[in-house]
Amino acid sequence: MAVVPVYNCFHPVMKQKTQDVVEFNDEIKTIAENLIDTMINTGNGVGLAANQIGETKSIFVIDTNLNKEEKPNPIVVINPKIIAVSDETEIQTEGCLSVPELWEDVERPLEIEVQYNDLNMKEYKTTFSGFLARVFQHEYDHLQGILFFERIAPLRRVLIKNKLKKIEKGQILPDYPMVLPNGQVVDR
Repeated sequence: MAVVPVYNCFHPVMKQKTQDVVEFNDEIKTIAENLIDTMINTGNGVGLAANQIGETKSIFVIDTNLNKEEKPNPIVVINPKIIAVSDETEIQTEGCLSVPELWEDVERPLEIEVQYNDLNMKEYKTTFSGFLARVFQHEYDHLQGILFFERIAPLRRVLIKNKLKKIEKGQILPDYPMVLPNGQVVDR
């Protein structure tokens, strides 16, 4: 459908919990298509949640195909729920399209049991592990109004405070259009 600007992590929409999709209609299909187009346009995204494009519905997309030479194969996730998580955890470096040029180590469960719908209202109940589980949890957090850097150790948060302030002020920008906290759209 369209490539739309990504919202800066400090924009108020990023802290709002999203609303479940009640009616699967053309609006929801358009949001999903915009998420896919925008994620692909960034060149390095593996997931994108609706509130990252200013929408308040519980939708995100994932495409863990890191080989950008191949055709994208996104998964559309609507009304996700994490039913269970493994005791075993793993620490990996994460970044976010709404938080340009910041990468931090985040500990997450290695395996998760999830439930969600696709665009055809088909319900899935499955288990994800490894990288796919991590991306699912990261995007699910967005729908809850949680940002990945809120999951890092308090000392690390203190150490990245200045960088976060620069991101908030729009002094650090990505190579794709971004909506700043004040609503201004910036495109380098």
